[in-house]
Amino acid sequence: MSTNKVICGATIVNEGETFVGDIFIKNDLIENIVEGKAIDYSGYEIIDAKGLHLFPGIIDDQVHFRDPGLTYKGDIYTESKAAVAGGITSFMEMPNTDPPALTQKILEEKYKSASKKSLANFSFYMGASNDNLEEVLKTDPTKVCGIKVFMGSSTGNMLVDDEKILEGIFKNAPTLVATHCEDEVTVQKDTQEYLKKYGIDAPTSIHPKVRSAEACYLSSSKAVRLAKKHNTRLHVLHLTTAREMELFSNEIPLEEKKITAEVCVHHLWFSENDYKKKGNFIKWNPSIKSEEDREALRIAVANNTIDVIATDHAPHTEEEKKRPYFKAPSGGPMVQHSLVSMLQLAKTGVFSLEKVVEKMCHHPAILFNVEKRGFLRNGYFADMVLVDMDTDWEVKKENILYKCKWSPLEGELFNSKVVKTFINGNIVFDNGTFYESIKGKRLIFNQ
Repeated sequence: MSTNKVICGATIVNEGETFVGDIFIKNDLIENIVEGKAIDYSGYEIIDAKGLHLFPGIIDDQVHFRDPGLTYKGDIYTESKAAVAGGITSFMEMPNTDPPALTQKILEEKYKSASKKSLANFSFYMGASNDNLEEVLKTDPTKVCGIKVFMGSSTGNMLVDDEKILEGIFKNAPTLVATHCEDEVTVQKDTQEYLKKYGIDAPTSIHPKVRSAEACYLSSSKAVRLAKKHNTRLHVLHLTTAREMELFSNEIPLEEKKITAEVCVHHLWFSENDYKKKGNFIKWNPSIKSEEDREALRIAVANNTIDVIATDHAPHTEEEKKRPYFKAPSGGPMVQHSLVSMLQLAKTGVFSLEKVVEKMCHHPAILFNVEKRGFLRNGYFADMVLVDMDTDWEVKKENILYKCKWSPLEGELFNSKVVKTFINGNIVFDNGTFYESIKGKRLIFNQ
């Protein structure tokens, strides 16, 4: 394939505007954006995009690809492939692997592995524990997306509950601190209460009581207090409740915020009413909660109280998810279907297309200070996704690319489909065909 390409006649959605135009790509960068029709295409491979929408590539700031150590669930290659098919061009992966990324050496080994296996651009969080503060503080803010702190336990044993260590992280972190917020004491108390009441075979519908709104608020409010005390750059992941929205502001531009908020696609899509049908397949930590909570999250996205939308992609095998409620792990795969899910919500009037692009492309780039990505701009890396907004298709086993081979969205009918995904100027996904000879790049941060 030619290194110089021009995408012709696409409906471009970028920086709050929608217009028909052409985008010229030279090597791995965007060379020029022309509104309307360009005059001269000589020397460029022409890609006809008439009738298609062109978005910047999605930047997903929270995924679990299970590599190393848990690769029977998923790995960097399989899950980045699914991500690319879903329009995700860059991801930031979590440290609760086996071994966990608790030393700079282990962290760098993940980067080396990804450089050989990942179809998408990549970054990896440094993990925090109760006994690795010295290693955490060595993190290079220009080469690592952030430091992940589990202020509530989830998959993997990385709970940080030592108050001195928490203070040390928040006071001295050289880069952004991203937190999983559920109060551990509350969660353990409620777990024991409902285990005693229902036994191992409890209905999954109790999950928002076991992992309650109160547990979320207690922990997220604590994280915000610590951040304000130490002037920490804090990013609170996967928010789920209406009450938590009072902790965050929409009154200042994202570039000036010290405390930011993320929501995940599944918390915008599902509500507790779906447990009856989906059971453990929508069992996440933090839990999917009420319709009222979901509506509050949607409003917070629209009014910029919530800054970014991510997936928390976290595959487990179908066998594991079919275990009794208290034995089934939390988490589910989402990267292949996150963009089309959000576009479906846009089609039904929940969000505008421009808002979807803002929260999934522009804002992650701003929030993490990602170098030259997240926007369609001259001189930026040519990370882009072409979407047919008028194609009906159903999520079925045979078109699922996750290694675990299931999706909580099986049976859903979508009206938009990813047609092509460009990463660093290369077509990596094209109507079901993958071009894998060139791998993604390590993300760099202007911090």
